[in-house]
Order: sequence, then structure tokens, then C-alpha cells
Amino acid sequence: MSILEKTKIGDSVQINLELSKDRLTKEVIDAINFSSVAKISDFRITDGKGIGVILQLSNGKEQWFFEDEIDLFDENGNLIKKNMDKEEISNFIFDFLRELNYENKNKVIELLNPINFFIWLVVSFKDIF
Repeated sequence: MSILEKTKIGDSVQINLELSKDRLTKEVIDAINFSSVAKISDFRITDGKGIGVILQLSNGKEQWFFEDEIDLFDENGNLIKKNMDKEEISNFIFDFLRELNYENKNKVIELLNPINFFIWLVVSFKDIF
């Protein structure tokens, strides 16, 4: 379900600073640290796949955020838990597998360890997918 189906302009959201602080200015980070709750002032298409939001921060300035950098509130003001859909879970697993590395084992005890065998097997097959 898209953010457009869950919210509308004027709704309050909470900014997840950990996901976005690497691209924000000090002024914006200070405003978010003062209050991480902001109001949606507009929506923008990100890269053809997702929706970004323009938020009005506590200092009155507006800043653009990706959809996954914010948390939504329900009607009662409680944060809505994010559930990963099947595509997000699949992408997460494939990203994890791509970064998985196997180092050759020289000791017999390391070779017999079933975890090492499983890692070797996964790394060996990851190029097939």
C-alpha cells in the first residue's frame, strides 16, 4: 500500500533521522532533533517507482524526504508499524546474500562446521541467481 493511500496533505508524520541524516544540513537536523514530528505539505515522484514527501519542519522550513524515511501515525496518534511486503523482503535477502563472503578454511574443525558449509553453499549459488 502506497503512502498516498495512507495519508494526505496536512497529516503529521514522524521523521526517522537515522535513515536520512547523511544527506541533511545541520539546520534541518537541529529542527528534527527539536521535534521529529512534521506535517506533509506535498508529494513528489522519486524515481518513477516511489513517492517522496515534502514536510514542513518545526522551524517552518520545508524539506524533501523519501517515503521510507518517515513513520506514519494512525487516527489515534499512534505510530503505525511498518510491515515489509514480499518484494522488500526478497530485496533484503538478495542484498544480504550479495554481501556474504566465504573465506577458505584450512583447519579440519572449520571444514566440518555445518555453518561454514552452509555459507560456502550459499556463496557458491548466489551467482546463479
